[in-house]
Amino acid sequence: MLFSPGWRANVRQGEVLAVFTLGLLLGGALSGAVVWVLSGLAAPLPDTARAVSILLVAAVGVARELGWVTVPLPQNARQIPQEVLRFRLRRGALQFGFEMGTGVRTYVSASAPYVLALGLLLSHQGLGACLAVGAAFGAGRALSSALTFWARDPDRDAAIGARMPWIRNATALTALTALALLLTL
Repeated sequence: MLFSPGWRANVRQGEVLAVFTLGLLLGGALSGAVVWVLSGLAAPLPDTARAVSILLVAAVGVARELGWVTVPLPQNARQIPQEVLRFRLRRGALQFGFEMGTGVRTYVSASAPYVLALGLLLSHQGLGACLAVGAAFGAGRALSSALTFWARDPDRDAAIGARMPWIRNATALTALTALALLLTL
């Protein structure tokens, strides 16, 4: 666990959070750069085909979130080695943050990041947009850790668990609506 109530390390938890956040932002930006490079493969497709594909991917993402279809998402089912955070806390937090920021270190249960990445890939956006979206993905993951650190509430996990289905469904529908509006304008 990145933060524990019985913290005894010689490094402050806030410092670990800052280094972890930096890793998340860098990892997310790297993923954005990879999506940008790969988006060149979609450039030859006609605009209409790309727009229809983006809406189709978004619709499948919403249907998955609502439980109407079962689509397995890519995942890395390995646990984080304890050595990553045990011996070199700052370096380990940066490494783990970077790996999580790329989205390939742990399982991402929501469809929205995958829909967004495929949408960027298919729409062939500029490098700046892809880097910004990747960094925003990392910032979103950092926000979860920061709120956990700042809350220090033992009942927080249960409260979040109760709200998660509503948040997940609202996010999926919002993403589909936003993509549909952007593509029709």
